[in-house]
Amino acid sequence: MTVESVIGNMAKAAKAASREIARSSSRQKNDVLLRLADLIRENSAIIQQENARDVEQARKAGLSSAMIDRLTVKDSTIQSMIDGLREVAALEDPVGSTVRTWRRPNGLEVSRVRIPLGVIGMIYESRPNVTIDAASLCLKSGNAVILRGGSESLHSNQVLAGLIARALQETGLPKDAAQVVPVSDRSAVTTLLQQEEWIDLIIPRGGEGLIRFVVENSRIPVLKHYKGVCHLFVDKSADFEMAERICMNAKVQRPGVCNALETLLVHQEIAARFLPGMAEKLKAAGVELRGCEKTLQILPQANRATDDDWSMEYLDLILSVKVVSSIDEAMAHIAAYGSDHTDSIVTQDYSRARRFVREVNSSVVLVNASTRFNDGGQLGLGAEIGISTSKLHAFGPMGLEELTTTKFVVFGEGQIRE
Repeated sequence: MTVESVIGNMAKAAKAASREIARSSSRQKNDVLLRLADLIRENSAIIQQENARDVEQARKAGLSSAMIDRLTVKDSTIQSMIDGLREVAALEDPVGSTVRTWRRPNGLEVSRVRIPLGVIGMIYESRPNVTIDAASLCLKSGNAVILRGGSESLHSNQVLAGLIARALQETGLPKDAAQVVPVSDRSAVTTLLQQEEWIDLIIPRGGEGLIRFVVENSRIPVLKHYKGVCHLFVDKSADFEMAERICMNAKVQRPGVCNALETLLVHQEIAARFLPGMAEKLKAAGVELRGCEKTLQILPQANRATDDDWSMEYLDLILSVKVVSSIDEAMAHIAAYGSDHTDSIVTQDYSRARRFVREVNSSVVLVNASTRFNDGGQLGLGAEIGISTSKLHAFGPMGLEELTTTKFVVFGEGQIRE
């Protein structure tokens, strides 16, 4: 069969399955997720064996360390998949819930009720755990999903696809409700993006190049974020120990992800006291610093930042540092160079914290906390299917509720329009 026929058949089957999954009970959907969690635990050795094949091929192909980190399935990754499935199963089902009800003067009772979006197309790179996260959220929210992981994770995703299909069949739901594209040919992505008759929404998750390719080639609406240029502003009233701890976590814990810190902004009144100690800790962790002129006066060992650095998503142990004169300059810098993803302030001043929250319009804005918390699981959504910075329909981490829309339901007693 050609790639076009494979994808076309998958899309049609997903549309048919979406009608059945949309009317499934919460108990049925939860049974699928819990059975899948058990199957992942029982087959963890096989999953990691297939993943090892992907990792070996990725190393031979010269993929970056950040990509290999995202690709690798460790024991902790397996446990995270299992925990995520169980957490999503425990979440309240949004489908069928009434958002609001009101009565019109003519007696009509109007309600807005949550319904699934239909069929979701998910296109992503590297991380096999996204296969499970996306499947769990789509199924729990009553949607069918077609998952297209990167070619570098084909073996990992195929074994996971088999477990998902098995869980669906064993619990009496259609196996086509969650499908993984079985071919690595890039034309599969282009073909998937043309299935507007059968697929209702595309969600790309990966590097900026992938996301721009999807946006430019899709006939289907796309929810996206291009990159995460995340900022931490250390205000003049900041607790230094707290600021150092937050900065280290945001930059070093996992530098290759979209909610990692990329630019540190420091108020000029404390820069000379704060930056030397902060730089020492970052250097010990292997972080390269790129600073503005004022930063270089304090940290002559840092490299000089260029204009390109301020809008750069490094996804690596590199951090740009800028000394700013005020919170206004900090927020102006974020507005000019940020990506509406994640920004944080460290301060003990309540009024400046409130200003920062009110005036910085990123998908997640934090006070005295790491940027790494922009994550559906960390914010209580269960697993997340992605982070949207497009503002239309969803903004920020996308959980169950963001995978639904609302329809109007109207009850009358014979009213007709005059």
